[in-house]
Amino acid sequence: MKILKNVRVVEMGTFITGPACAMHLADLGADVIKVERPETGDPFRAFKGGLYSPHYQTYNRNKRSIALDTKDPDDLAVFYDLIETADVFIQNFRPGVADKLGVGEDALRKRRPDLIYCAITGFGQDGPARDRPAFDTVAQAASGYLRLLTPPANPRVIGPAIADAVTGHYAALGVVAALLERAQGGKGRRLDISMLEAMSHFNLDSFTHFFSVGEVMGPLSRPSVSQSYTFECADGKWVAIHMSSPPKFWTGLTEAVGMPELTTDPRFEERLERINHQDDLIEILTPVFRTKMRDDWCALLLDEGVPHSPAYDSDEALESPQAQHLRIAVDTDHPEMGASRTVRAPYWFDGEADLDVAAPPTLDEHGDEIRGELKNRATA
Repeated sequence: MKILKNVRVVEMGTFITGPACAMHLADLGADVIKVERPETGDPFRAFKGGLYSPHYQTYNRNKRSIALDTKDPDDLAVFYDLIETADVFIQNFRPGVADKLGVGEDALRKRRPDLIYCAITGFGQDGPARDRPAFDTVAQAASGYLRLLTPPANPRVIGPAIADAVTGHYAALGVVAALLERAQGGKGRRLDISMLEAMSHFNLDSFTHFFSVGEVMGPLSRPSVSQSYTFECADGKWVAIHMSSPPKFWTGLTEAVGMPELTTDPRFEERLERINHQDDLIEILTPVFRTKMRDDWCALLLDEGVPHSPAYDSDEALESPQAQHLRIAVDTDHPEMGASRTVRAPYWFDGEADLDVAAPPTLDEHGDEIRGELKNRATA
């Protein structure tokens, strides 16, 4: 199940983008060694106090941790010994910082010529914005994505750290491509990826509409075309509906809500009319959905074949029958931090999912172990 079990990754990442990239490789079986500053470690550790915040835990399972200060000559020597055993190095510093820390590409390639060196930045390695600080909201805004999520009235930032997570995904994909090339007789590569470029590519649909037909999409553009809805039910819970284009889904909805007459209403007879009058339909159906409990509505929608789902909160989603059948939530046990639950990687290889997930490491948890491995290698 550990597809990348013969790959060693050295990660010197903080917060999300670098750690997320390394986590995806770890989820695929790579031996990921997280190099952290002594005493404090990855700043995400202390985001809610202590050194094991849920923010840190999210992006650091399946890894080992060693604390090294590369400004200390002895620690730097250990780090270089570690690089000699590595296939991949990942960092997400601002441009120029890695060189100051002694972990720039030139320094590391002297120790491992075929190293895949992954450098993640906010705005790229050069250009007028290269030195600007970049976090998730900044990258969403700079790529045009934030305007697609923000409510038109009373705008405010909503939702999770999408740009950080997306950039980590793209970086991991680039690393795997470089590993594949190297395995086929290629060389080591330098992979540069910025949050701006990753989010711009992720926002491709919006740019394609602009380039193709001059349309500047907004937060309601896609939901109206796809005929997507969210309604509150009698119990205060929500149901989500996505009808897309097949007429049978629209007909099924009118039957489920007991209003077949809507199919002959001039505002809703044709799909394009339903798109143009989505607000009218929402106004009509909102009070209707408040008359029944969410489970009752889901049963009616299911009977009519309407694409839908309960809009779960995080305390419900993984308790659904399908999520439990797929065993998406798995248990972990850390010798110091105790038992916890997490979400396994989504891959099934040869009909099997990998249910074995190691809890995120405490700071320097594997320091002695890794140093011992390096010492044994030197004396072998």
